[in-house]
Amino acid sequence: MKLISEIKLDMKANRGNPKGKIISSMYRIANYYTTNKRNNLFLRIIGYPYIKLYRSLFYWWWGIEIPDRVKIGTGLQIWHGFGIVINSDVQAGDNLLLRHCTTIGNKFDGSRCPIIGNNVDIGAHTIIIGDIIIGDNVTIGAGSVVTKSIPPDHIAYGNPIKIIPKRLDI
Repeated sequence: MKLISEIKLDMKANRGNPKGKIISSMYRIANYYTTNKRNNLFLRIIGYPYIKLYRSLFYWWWGIEIPDRVKIGTGLQIWHGFGIVINSDVQAGDNLLLRHCTTIGNKFDGSRCPIIGNNVDIGAHTIIIGDIIIGDNVTIGAGSVVTKSIPPDHIAYGNPIKIIPKRLDI
C-alpha cells in the first residue's frame, strides 16, 4: 500500500526526531483521506473526523499549517515543527527538510505558489513566496527571503537572496 510505504520513508527520514515522525505521519494520513475520498464513500465517512482532528490539532494547537491537500514527496523531515505555514497549492519533491517558522506560499491571493524540487534543505525563519522554482539539491539558509527561482545544486541565503553554486569538488 502506497500510504504505508510513504509513512515508512518519512519515519526513516525523521529517525531520532519523534515530533517529526508524528507530524509527517499525521500529514500523510490526512493527505491520503483528502486525495482519495472522492471515489470512496467509506474513506469519506471515516476520513472526515480525522481531517477535522488533524486541522484543529495542527493549525490551532501546534501552530503548523501543512494542509492535507498539499503535494509533498516522500522523506519529509520536520525539525522543531512550530510556525510552519505552507499554502495548499505548493508542490514539493522527495526529501524535503523543513525547520521552524518557515512560510511557503503565494505573493497575493490567486497567484501561483513555489514548486520545490527533490533534496531541498530549508533553514529556519525562511520565506519562500511567488511563482518560482526551487531546483533539486538546494540548500536555503536560515532567515532567507526567496522571491526568485534557484537553479539545482545551489545554495541560497540572505535578504536580498544571494545564490551561489555548491562546491561539488570537496
